[in-house]
Amino acid sequence: MTKPLSGMYAALMTGLNDQGEFDAERQTNLTKYVLNQGLRGLYVGGSSGESGLLETPALLEQQAVAAACAKGTGQTLMAHVGTPALADAIRLAKNAKTLGYDALSALPPHSYPFSDEEIFSYYQALSQATDLPLIVYEIPIRTNRPLPLDLLVRLLDLPNVAGIKFTSADIFKLSMLQRRRPDSTYFFGFDEIFLAAAGLGVDGGIGTTYNLLGKLYVALDEAVNAGNLARARELQDISQRFVEVLLETGVLPGMKAAFRVIGIDCGPTRAPMTAKVADAEARVKAFLDLPEVSPWLAVS
Repeated sequence: MTKPLSGMYAALMTGLNDQGEFDAERQTNLTKYVLNQGLRGLYVGGSSGESGLLETPALLEQQAVAAACAKGTGQTLMAHVGTPALADAIRLAKNAKTLGYDALSALPPHSYPFSDEEIFSYYQALSQATDLPLIVYEIPIRTNRPLPLDLLVRLLDLPNVAGIKFTSADIFKLSMLQRRRPDSTYFFGFDEIFLAAAGLGVDGGIGTTYNLLGKLYVALDEAVNAGNLARARELQDISQRFVEVLLETGVLPGMKAAFRVIGIDCGPTRAPMTAKVADAEARVKAFLDLPEVSPWLAVS
């Protein structure tokens, strides 16, 4: 049985002007491309959207632009609201509710070594701020520590908490969590090893490279559901080779370079984030021009 919210979501990137400020026009162009790939929906305002470098007013505006773009498409909108300051997180959550978003998600509070109880209290308050379903988040690469299994179970038991975005390579921990709370919805957040988590029966994925190659990830999910392991491996291999290129360029700078290559300018990444190499566009273009890759681009 399909669980609520299940499916494949792009962790939406952010359109900025040449000075690094939020740009509604560039955000609109980017969002329309992403919406044209057959994904379940958008995950708006997360790390892929440089949210840790943006002011709350910019995140509020981004929510509005994404909602306007998605209106009438039938796609699901999930707002990431996980700022370290609880007051800002609640403000973002209530704004998303007003705009008609379908769900919320949030990083655990970060920037300081918060205790398990402080993290629990943060999510408890956020789950009570609106009646929208909330997706909690395990992402040790951002928080600098994995959350204990028993804390994750407690979080999944909170009212309004519908599931978790699990961005960790510890898939044994994921499987233990699934056994303890089988009715929760599980999203996997590492694009390049989605197939490994799909083998454990996750309900969907949320990823950065879905912005550009969303059609490929939809096909990967379909191959898994059809039991076509050979096809799934083939598609995951393309994903992995793209991520290898992005690790050379810097992930978000490389993604923005890739969008420039296909004719969509979503601006630079926000300072201090910059590309690792001077030839980022050339590197990503060489990959996107490969015959096995170009059919997956949603360019008319």
